Amino acid sequence: MTITELPHGDARPSDSTASVGAPPAIRLEEVSKLYGHAGSSVAALDRVSLEIGTGEFVCLVGASGCGKSTLLSLMAGLDQPTAGALARPAGPATLMFQDSALFGWLTVSGNIELALRLRGVARRERRRKAAELLELVRLGGFADKRPHELSGGMRQRVALARAIAQDRRILLMDEPFGALDAITRDVLHDELEGIWAGTGLTIVFVTHDVSEAVRLADRVVLLTSRPGRVAEIFEVGLPRPRRDHEAVGGLSARIVDRLREEVGRHGRD
Repeated sequence: MTITELPHGDARPSDSTASVGAPPAIRLEEVSKLYGHAGSSVAALDRVSLEIGTGEFVCLVGASGCGKSTLLSLMAGLDQPTAGALARPAGPATLMFQDSALFGWLTVSGNIELALRLRGVARRERRRKAAELLELVRLGGFADKRPHELSGGMRQRVALARAIAQDRRILLMDEPFGALDAITRDVLHDELEGIWAGTGLTIVFVTHDVSEAVRLADRVVLLTSRPGRVAEIFEVGLPRPRRDHEAVGGLSARIVDRLREEVGRHGRD
């Protein structure tokens, strides 16, 4: 197993696609992950090969237990592959979960400033930067509120601002909107897409919602049932924004049909 650090890139996507000619942000070559000991190990991932371009938005879909979150943990550097090679930019990526995981004793601004403080940003600059980030996620008037005073969607916006405050070029998102109602999720899709287009972040987004994946992603990567392998990669190729684009439903149906094949195959194994 090898992990290689790639140099940081400053490229930005020119049109909602990965930067042309830029090195990949993440490269996996025949990556496998086993849990447990010899003789009783469980394979979570099996020989996954995948390149994610700088500035690309990629969604991972698959049945429960197929290794999506495991793959995200490897990309984040929180775990190491059992076999294969994984290359990523220098330093860890930012990982955002379904739960906002905000600190209840801190204000909204304080939660964001904590990430800046850990980077060594001076106090005055922390306050200014936190205010900028709150404006970015449309929470400019909520700096002094506590997390319990916010709705679920607002807490996720704060978590997104805190993730961006870590100043990483890769944002890994593990079902960040899965617990939200449909209308709130729809609004956050628009806001995330705008932030991605404006910052040039590389985003890898795990979801069980195929329609969500097609709406957001440049490419949708379908994983097989356990152990996770790349079953198929779908190039979305639809103009943005896609909220009301009629082709979203058609491509979503194709991916769902393919997903059902994988679930059925797993049941016969």
